[in-house]
Amino acid sequence: MNFRKILALLLLLFTCSFHAQENINDKKEQIRALKVAFLTTELDLSSQESEKFWPLYNAYDNKQFEIRHEKMKAYKSKFSDDALSKMNERDAAMLLSQMEASEEELFLLRKKFSKSLRSILPAIKIIKLKKAEDDFNRKLLQQYGDRGKRRDK
Repeated sequence: MNFRKILALLLLLFTCSFHAQENINDKKEQIRALKVAFLTTELDLSSQESEKFWPLYNAYDNKQFEIRHEKMKAYKSKFSDDALSKMNERDAAMLLSQMEASEEELFLLRKKFSKSLRSILPAIKIIKLKKAEDDFNRKLLQQYGDRGKRRDK
């Protein structure tokens, strides 16, 4: 995923964090169910592929969410206008290094996941998975944006 998509997804996750924790878990599960259905349709996995793919994908997806949610949550308070105006160069450099480390951790996780998939799926399905994830995230963000526009009217 490129940085803009990751940032947009993070913003979506942060926005959801303003709701009650129970509401977040419900929304997370709804999104997960929609994502599973979408990926299942797009990848057209055989029963053997599916049996091996989903446990691996779920572990990857959970770890990815954990990295984004937990690590990026720590940065959230530092992004307010007030906090940024008070931040000195040393603190900004340290925050930037932490953010880069989180991005690197996400990249390495994705790389490890992709390598693990090679023994389960043909390369074309791994590429289709990447495209399907991007398409799903785009549709999710578009739907979220459309919902916000309806409320503004």
